[in-house]
Amino acid sequence: MHHKHMKHSLALFTFAALSLLAIGCYASKPEKDLSPAIVEVPAGMQTAVVGAGCFWCVEAFFESLEGVNEVVSGYAGGSEASPSYYQVARGETSHAEVVQIIYDPEVISYRKLIDFFWTTHDATRSDGVWPDFGPQYRSILLYQNETEQATIAASRKAYEAQTGKSIATDIKALETFYPAESYHQNYAENNPNDRYVRGVLNPKLKKLGLK
Repeated sequence: MHHKHMKHSLALFTFAALSLLAIGCYASKPEKDLSPAIVEVPAGMQTAVVGAGCFWCVEAFFESLEGVNEVVSGYAGGSEASPSYYQVARGETSHAEVVQIIYDPEVISYRKLIDFFWTTHDATRSDGVWPDFGPQYRSILLYQNETEQATIAASRKAYEAQTGKSIATDIKALETFYPAESYHQNYAENNPNDRYVRGVLNPKLKKLGLK
């Protein structure tokens, strides 16, 4: 009886795992404009570029913060020019899914954005962020100047000292941020019934106390 119970539990676990794979951060190709979104940074605003798994999630996380004006999903961290969603999502480039955070430095600092970044995912892994794995979903921070580089280093040191964790995040200079196709922007807000939004993103938001 115990053996049958274990087999039943294993079957349920396998089904649950396959169900999560079926709702991964991958969108079917829409019948709409696939051109990149147009991004404008208002005067007085600054930008930060980070990646922590599926950009639909990361966009929603940072949009919840006071002082953040807009969050743009996109691609960065690789060498290929003008990557598309399907190239990145299939692991055909060296880019990662990232977001560009447009924020008011008078309201929220870059240091606070980075301190928050560590809390949004398991930054000790280098192979992606649950339930999306592969280099395109890796934890990544892309600094734009020496000040940002130093801020990341200080924030990382403080977080590792506080938690005892060893950070595996890819930290490198930003070369180019490529905005993703328009239909990816504000994805959760525009697609509230999407299985990934309901099954993965919303629980993550609740865990972070953002929903």
